[in-house]
Amino acid sequence: MKKTIDRRSFLQISALAGGGVMFGLQLPNLVAQGRGGAPAAALDVHNFISVAADGIVTIVAKNPETGQGVKNMLPMMIADELDVDWKNVRVVQADFDDTRYNAQSAGGSTATPNNWVPMRQVGAAGRALFVAAAAKTWNVPASELTTGSGKVLHAASKRSVGYGELAATVATLPTPDLAGVKMKDPADYKIIGFRQPTYDIKNIVTGKPMFGIDVTTPGMLHAVFQKCPVFGGKVVSSNIADIRKMPGVKQVIVIERPRITDAIIPRDPGLESGIAILAETWWHAQNARTKLQVQWDEGPNAAQSSTDHAAKAAELLKQPPHRTIRSDGDADGALKSAAKVVEATYSYPHIAHATLEPQNCTAIFKDGKVELWTNSQTPQGGRQLVAETLGISARDVKMHMTRAGGGFGRRLTNDYMAEAAFIAKEAGVPVKLVWSREDDMTHDYYRPGGWQHLRAGVDASGKLVAWKNHFVTWGEGEAFAQSSAMGPTEFPQRFVPNYRLDTSVQRLGIRTGALRAPSSNAFAFVIQSFIDEVAHAAGKDPVAFRLEILDSSAPVPAPPAGGGRGGFAPPGMNAERMKGVVKLVAEKSGWGKKTLPKGTGMGIGFHFSHMGYFAQVAEVTVSPANKIRINKIWVAGDIGSQIINASGAENITHGAMIDGLSEMMSQEITIDKGAVMQKNYHQHGMMRIAQAPAAIEIHWLKSTYSPTGLGEPALPPVLPAVANAIFAATGKRVRQLPISKEGYSWA
Repeated sequence: MKKTIDRRSFLQISALAGGGVMFGLQLPNLVAQGRGGAPAAALDVHNFISVAADGIVTIVAKNPETGQGVKNMLPMMIADELDVDWKNVRVVQADFDDTRYNAQSAGGSTATPNNWVPMRQVGAAGRALFVAAAAKTWNVPASELTTGSGKVLHAASKRSVGYGELAATVATLPTPDLAGVKMKDPADYKIIGFRQPTYDIKNIVTGKPMFGIDVTTPGMLHAVFQKCPVFGGKVVSSNIADIRKMPGVKQVIVIERPRITDAIIPRDPGLESGIAILAETWWHAQNARTKLQVQWDEGPNAAQSSTDHAAKAAELLKQPPHRTIRSDGDADGALKSAAKVVEATYSYPHIAHATLEPQNCTAIFKDGKVELWTNSQTPQGGRQLVAETLGISARDVKMHMTRAGGGFGRRLTNDYMAEAAFIAKEAGVPVKLVWSREDDMTHDYYRPGGWQHLRAGVDASGKLVAWKNHFVTWGEGEAFAQSSAMGPTEFPQRFVPNYRLDTSVQRLGIRTGALRAPSSNAFAFVIQSFIDEVAHAAGKDPVAFRLEILDSSAPVPAPPAGGGRGGFAPPGMNAERMKGVVKLVAEKSGWGKKTLPKGTGMGIGFHFSHMGYFAQVAEVTVSPANKIRINKIWVAGDIGSQIINASGAENITHGAMIDGLSEMMSQEITIDKGAVMQKNYHQHGMMRIAQAPAAIEIHWLKSTYSPTGLGEPALPPVLPAVANAIFAATGKRVRQLPISKEGYSWA
């Protein structure tokens, strides 16, 4: 009987045949893929590490890799504690399997705080096993043994043995209790804290098939899926008979789904109505779609437009707010008695994720089960959505995780997985669904726009004494649309004695969701820009004014019973840590010590999000024609006691600057008759290389706190830093995004 062995099986079989030890890379037919509703998997070293006879170590990266560097970071933690050389490490991507791995997700900058201890424990437990094996082999106390570079050393007898040579003995030993293993002193790290290149970099730059869009399976058809331009629309009629006759087209499937009528669109509504075209190649399918003619029942969302939304927001800002989210002290009374009051309205638009790799998924449905190749950020949620869509058990959904060409929160939702799985089931053949760029731009889960009318008061000494915000956003009644709320502890709450946050809502007929640094990517622009306005009105230096505010904090409230959401909830911002990065970035940028030429200015902004503390200073030159050149950005960040991969940290911070600047200048999603108007990058721009800052200088403030994530908290401060620098250079305030609407462009 002939049996095909896939790459992962080959790695497992060859390592075993060569005399190595497998810490859990078992043959696929011996391990269940994962079960629906499974309890949290117990952390087990056997699921992460294998060592071949020649000393090559294979480490499993359990989380989805979307470009954030987690495929390096998690194995680096294991490898350092295992005490092996990084050059001898091979990394493999885990498939989704909740019987073996916990928290296989990518989002919220949670990979570092969630895995800093567990992954090091896994490595330390592996090291302990090899030490125990050597102690047994040599009949010496384990306390006399040390490790280094994948070997166990016995100084007294000058003996050493490679991990690979101990494999047979290790296989007979019980796994140590991870909670009790001794981990390294940070001073002894050889991998953590050092520069390691992206593990897959050679394959990426040479175009090897690694991404979801690269997947192929025997006999598969290529699919496109035409949905109504208006969310919730349904097919009335179409010319599918003509489409079926077009070159390369194999099947055309009309999909009917119930219209979602909820006032608040669900977080991940999944499969919508539409028409799927399956063909020999994607280009055959896409070409056929250009000839597709559909009459849609667009439904009630077709009545919405950005123009009407803006007009409604203007009305709401003039009216009493719908409700109050938080009220401390007496904001109205303090504003009346303030020596000076500053007032301004800020706005920002919906924007798209615009991932370079559009949404895609490959699916095989057979015998009541489905197998998927996906780049989802939340595979567990995707599995459940697919199971519900197909009417099968989650146990019957198997998922392979591929590298993603960007996520930024878009792949936290899994509509494209549900589409591919359903189309494959209906078609009866393997299907690879790839969205076009236009699909991606017009059917996103958008960062919600909003309006904020702020009033602040300072006393005779220039101290901030009152803050009031009327926030107009999206929702119905007391329910907010996805990612559209502002929490009751948003800065500067706790740092001003009289604080009030009011809100009003209007309905929205497009999907919204989390975009890199959700909410913070807009709120930082508004709050830090307005604080700058107040500082100037008070006659104070913007840095000194911010430090004065941070000196005025009320005690941090105790966390709620049961804990918060992993750093997103109380205890909240630590004022001392934030002051630390503000002072550091001011020092490194030479704040207040430079004489700048006319048309050049410096601005500052800071923000706390996702447990990260960041402050940034931008130096900007603005020409008489409103052409902006960013001369330099200084970044100061406190994400705890350890930067795990220095190269990765710099890379992701540079990317955050470029991402934030792209949002600031030219990104905007508008709606007309319920449909999104922007179709591609020429209408929703990204910063080009020639427009990028001439220099980005990054400084880390090491603290005693455990390491936290970086992908999101580095982004928000860049927007207000640049906006405040524009004011310093021109005397003109930027209160509306994107700033291209104010006549600005990159030099």
